[in-house]
Amino acid sequence: MVPADNPKMLQKIPNLECDIAILNLEDGVFDKSNGREILCNNIPNIEFAGKIIVRVNSLDECGAQDIEALRNFSNIDGFRIPKIKNSDDVKKAIELCKDKEIHLSIETKEAFGDIKSLKIASNVTTVYLGILDLFNSLGLSHSLIRLENPTIDYVLSKFLVDSLSCDFLPISFVYQNHQNLLEFEKWCEKEKTMGLGAKACISPKQVQIANKIFGFDDELKKALEIKELFEASITQNISGFSNEKYGFIDEPIYKNALNVLKNY
Repeated sequence: MVPADNPKMLQKIPNLECDIAILNLEDGVFDKSNGREILCNNIPNIEFAGKIIVRVNSLDECGAQDIEALRNFSNIDGFRIPKIKNSDDVKKAIELCKDKEIHLSIETKEAFGDIKSLKIASNVTTVYLGILDLFNSLGLSHSLIRLENPTIDYVLSKFLVDSLSCDFLPISFVYQNHQNLLEFEKWCEKEKTMGLGAKACISPKQVQIANKIFGFDDELKKALEIKELFEASITQNISGFSNEKYGFIDEPIYKNALNVLKNY
């Protein structure tokens, strides 16, 4: 997450080690028109190996102006739309974004309650859990956002399963206390254990930790080896076989390996 109204921060984007650089025009940017102008002036000079996504303001505010000003820049891959509530909001975003990729912030109780209804076009690909605004929308205190809390387990589980069931890429919430790297790491470990594969970050140090935890580990190595073994056996018309290292490998085991690699 990079503040779009800060030219010095924008210049650091090429060196970021994340998969997606989110250029933020929403929360924390107080002069919206000035932030938009700064980004328009700087974006042509930004090169980045991953995707560049602009987090615009809500469509009820000045999000439409943000998108219209930026959608023709070729190095912008898409837009992240905040505060959406339903499929009608997504339809508005689709009309504005044209052929750009669309990411959605799940931060209202309406959107959280019906994530599946938001998957209405192939270019609507990714959802982010905006947990602070979601809790505000639900009337819940932020003090509940703790590692050992059943409410958090439910929120993360529902977000994950609902998102994957309609082929969204789910990205877990930003951990605000960017100086507390120890607890950030614990959140990443918890989320990976639950099945999440991506984490939003607000500092390069957080990115390093997220890459370590969600990166290519022993589980991924195992999945890749099983994939290669099974696909080699299929060429010999063998659909199930015993392996000294991994036991019996058949189609369900192969499909699980594909899922592991897909999430990576």
